[in-house]
Amino acid sequence: MTGRVFMGAAVIALSACSTTGGNESAASTGSAADTGDVPYASTYEPYPGVPTALVGATVYDGAGGRIDNGTVLFRDGEIVAVGGADLSTDGYQRIDGAGKFVTPGVIDIHSHLGDYPSPSVDAHSDGNEATSPMTPEVWAEHSVWPQDPGFSRALANGGVTSLQILPGSANLTGGRSVTLKNVASRTVQGMKFPGAPYGMKMACGENPKRVYGGRGRAPSTRMGNFAVNRQMWLDAKAYADGDRSKRNLANETLAGVLDGEILIHNHCYRADEMALVMDMAKEMGYKVTAFHHAVESYKIGDLLRENDVCSAVWADWYGFKMESYDGIPENGALLQQAGACVIIHSDDQDGIQRLNQEAAKAQAAGARIGIAIPDEVVIGWITLNAAKAMGIDEMTGSLQSGKMADVVLWNGDPLSVYSRPEKVWIDGALMYDAMDAKRRPVSDFELGQPGEGDVK
Repeated sequence: MTGRVFMGAAVIALSACSTTGGNESAASTGSAADTGDVPYASTYEPYPGVPTALVGATVYDGAGGRIDNGTVLFRDGEIVAVGGADLSTDGYQRIDGAGKFVTPGVIDIHSHLGDYPSPSVDAHSDGNEATSPMTPEVWAEHSVWPQDPGFSRALANGGVTSLQILPGSANLTGGRSVTLKNVASRTVQGMKFPGAPYGMKMACGENPKRVYGGRGRAPSTRMGNFAVNRQMWLDAKAYADGDRSKRNLANETLAGVLDGEILIHNHCYRADEMALVMDMAKEMGYKVTAFHHAVESYKIGDLLRENDVCSAVWADWYGFKMESYDGIPENGALLQQAGACVIIHSDDQDGIQRLNQEAAKAQAAGARIGIAIPDEVVIGWITLNAAKAMGIDEMTGSLQSGKMADVVLWNGDPLSVYSRPEKVWIDGALMYDAMDAKRRPVSDFELGQPGEGDVK
């Protein structure tokens, strides 16, 4: 037991690494989220790693590139070089990847791990501040429970190295999101992705009007949704244009959106509603970064492309409520064909462990209607495109020199249902190794309990 990556061991490792420099260039990029301009700044420091060369594998770089019999070099937390078999590996620990595949670390743009952790009980249900239709003042990170076993399952089963934790969709404005590195830590600050901008969760459609209409208050209709939203933005603009010295937590977040520092992630299903939201954003002076659960995006691929708005979608989850009724499995493929940004997301503690398979399902649905999308492009749906919409694509999401060494070695084609992560590195540190049971992460909560550190 003592050899495993327990939380206590994690503390020791972090302390040891703090003097090594590690990935200082990436970690020091900084943003309003972790420079001390705001409270609860990131204290993340990479775990220690060794110079590593992955040789002989098929490499999907996340940016649409493919290299057969490729080589990936990383050291000091960063990607050093990606190329063919002719790259020198002198000074690196060589790992034979023949017959295997290498991708960037998988990124989930829509997760509630930590806010809705496992086990799922009321005592842990901290994802929706459903007491007002507008709660921009709440921050998802203040609900994150770092001991959620879902984090390590996402790492081991899904190769997830970064993820965005969002508030739920009960409210029109749910609050700030937080982007995390998927590492063991005692605190959420120790997981916060250095340099990642904040996001703000919004929701349109059925959820807000059902939650608040059911209580006999606004909004109870879609026109009510928009009326409440528009008034919120008008009030926020007055605050942003006026004296900000008198602090107001809600308006600070909204002003951050209007300043372009906080990214909008908008839960929205119907195409007509997404088009209205984009118009509202223009009216009020902000930008939607991504629509989430966007099951009807295929109907407005041109509008999404022209407005540079990503769609975070499921492969084939639709029809479970009226606004999701008109979803189709070909959604992602049609968006790709239209030149729009496609992301596969989970919104689920189990689905996050299979994002590679979800991407493959969406790819297959496209192939059945004659849209052939190369594997190396599909990998971008769960890596670089997600990073782009989260504002971290300059640091991670693809295997490019100078980026964080967030890397997965798969034991087979990552778009095959039979393949699994064999090894996962975060900032160049080996965080999971399927061949080494002692390296499977176990949170304090799991110690001594049935299924401790279990990997399915």
